[in-house]
Amino acid sequence: MAEARLWARLRNGLLNGYKFRRQHPIGPYVVDFYCAAAHLGVEIDGDSHGERTEYDATRTAWLREHGVWVIRFSNDDVHEHLDAVLDAILRACEERTR
Repeated sequence: MAEARLWARLRNGLLNGYKFRRQHPIGPYVVDFYCAAAHLGVEIDGDSHGERTEYDATRTAWLREHGVWVIRFSNDDVHEHLDAVLDAILRACEERTR
């Protein structure tokens, strides 16, 4: 499972000291991973997300209006390019905490 694989690398501050929460509620939504210091939500999109593009766009817009930046990766990205995914998350955290 992609979420479990990514969580193993994000938990307990393993990503350069940034702390993440898993399945974190924000308003009416739950993000897969959330870094409070960076106000960053990380979403892992499985196959079902191709059918939910309008819902995802509405959700992302609501989160951004409430100060949460959202980045998305596919399950395949996590399984096939985990280091690149982690680098992108780290860059987003660093940019958001400057």
